[in-house]
Amino acid sequence: MLSEKRKSSKGNYGNWDSTFKHLKKFVKTDVSFAVIDKKWLEDFKDYLQNDARTPAEQHLSQNSCYSYFNKVRAALKQALRDDIISKNPAEQVSAFKQGEPQREFLTLEELQAAVKAKCDIPLLKDAFIFSSLSGLRWSDVQKMIWSEIQHSNEMGWYIRFRQQKTKGVETLPISDQARKILGDEDEPEERVFKGLKYSSWHNVKLQQWMMRAGVSKTISFHCARHTYATLQLTLGTDIYTVSKLLGHKELKTTQIYAKVIDEKKREAANKIHLDL
Repeated sequence: MLSEKRKSSKGNYGNWDSTFKHLKKFVKTDVSFAVIDKKWLEDFKDYLQNDARTPAEQHLSQNSCYSYFNKVRAALKQALRDDIISKNPAEQVSAFKQGEPQREFLTLEELQAAVKAKCDIPLLKDAFIFSSLSGLRWSDVQKMIWSEIQHSNEMGWYIRFRQQKTKGVETLPISDQARKILGDEDEPEERVFKGLKYSSWHNVKLQQWMMRAGVSKTISFHCARHTYATLQLTLGTDIYTVSKLLGHKELKTTQIYAKVIDEKKREAANKIHLDL
């Protein structure tokens, strides 16, 4: 099974596994390649777009539909290469268009308000603020251990870690303020945010915290990383440096944030209106 081969990459395997689960809901029983034709694929597209739901019972996003359907297309291409099928029915069916990902973030004023507001889970608050000051993903914040927090006279405080998503080894400078949030150092192999968890319930608590801070946006933990990126660009850090700080392999990934900044600039320009 192609999804099993992706287990070494947690993010990639997750997408393949989700595709497999949706396929099982769609067909209800095992299905062979022989029954997959143009109509079957069109029906599966319709299922993804209209009937499929996330664990939170929401419709799938455009990008989820794009990703899951492309996994099926990839499986059919492999079946053709392996001579399991003589022709690929996916060639007759158009794929979903990839949507522009929504990058919600906090402004500096909103982040400051969140710092002052009460959160029912203080550990979650500390982790979110730290992510906003460092740009670390949830997965890297959650697994971070004390031996990864290092200091030198030349660099100051920094984190030496392996990204959970890309597996790349990174050296990430952090501010003195970000280090202060972490508190007193524990044993080298202990988790920095010991006991940190994230679930639908935790996200509700995060949203309640944001509401207390006067933030009406829908905020998830990953928005902390978006906040870091947009604040760095807003405050004048060049996009190449921001790309390196985020651990992006390609600059075009970081350019999504630059588009957000450009949009905010346009909004700001249109705020001044005179009756002429």
